[in-house]
Amino acid sequence: MNPRDRIVLQKIKQYCIDIEKLVERFGNDLEVYESDFAYQYACNMCILQIGELVGQLSDQFKESFPDVPWHLIKGMRNLFAHDYGNIDLEIVWETIQTNIPELEQKCGEILARE
Repeated sequence: MNPRDRIVLQKIKQYCIDIEKLVERFGNDLEVYESDFAYQYACNMCILQIGELVGQLSDQFKESFPDVPWHLIKGMRNLFAHDYGNIDLEIVWETIQTNIPELEQKCGEILARE
């Protein structure tokens, strides 16, 4: 892994951790998430930043880890950046609950291995 990819991956991992801390702070509850715009904005900005960072990873790095859905992560970023008013909060919540912890774990595994 080149040094730039390592730095970017560390930042992605940190945003995942930040989302997990936000869930701890605000509550692990979809209804709370749906009713609290500050909770939504905080988590959604982290997700947007993760997608932005994925775009900075080298193609070689992404090809080395095809089990990570890099294109879907970037696609969610594009949705947040260009069509924010049409975001389905239940889908975002599912991402927060399932995909973010998986991504954080995968980033940790890659960083430990490389």
